Amino acid sequence: MTPQWKSPLEGYEGADPLPSTINPDGKSLYNPPAPDGKLSSSYTEFPPPIDSSNNGFDFHIYYMQNVPEEMKYARELHERVRREFPELRIYRFWEKPVGPHPVAMFEVNTFNPHQTGAFFSWLTVWRGPCSVLIHPNTNSPYKDHTELMSWMGRPWPLYTDPLKKVSPRGTTGSHATHAEAFAAATNGTALNAGL
Repeated sequence: MTPQWKSPLEGYEGADPLPSTINPDGKSLYNPPAPDGKLSSSYTEFPPPIDSSNNGFDFHIYYMQNVPEEMKYARELHERVRREFPELRIYRFWEKPVGPHPVAMFEVNTFNPHQTGAFFSWLTVWRGPCSVLIHPNTNSPYKDHTELMSWMGRPWPLYTDPLKKVSPRGTTGSHATHAEAFAAATNGTALNAGL
């Protein structure tokens, strides 16, 4: 049986063994610098298969629309994100579930690793009662939402069946956003829901 995951050590075959030396803090391991002295390219560009031609990551900020305190907090958070991160792509504030999302939410897109890390750390502090689905954008919306995603707060079950039918980005029949793709995969029912 072929393994599902490639080895994370691919490209490091034949590298010198790492030392077991402990740093002066008495706990962490000493890591020697890269032989070429450069930092990982992942600081400045997303690793494959993340496709940053539209955006690299989506942050879906979920709240329970039937809980007034959560809706109020989420609405204030939406405004704060728009004011603090105007360079990010920030979508409208939904007051009902849309697409594969089981509760109301708003979406924020990041375009490079620097923005992604900065927004992630900021949202860790400011998300309040909201949960956050974070996923990269590859050529597989289904995999993005089911295997490559991460959560802040409680995870919610997604309605992912239509995402299996979505064409990859950059192919005939592809869609610019997951909302458009979801609408196409559900014969427009998501559009009728307000997407």
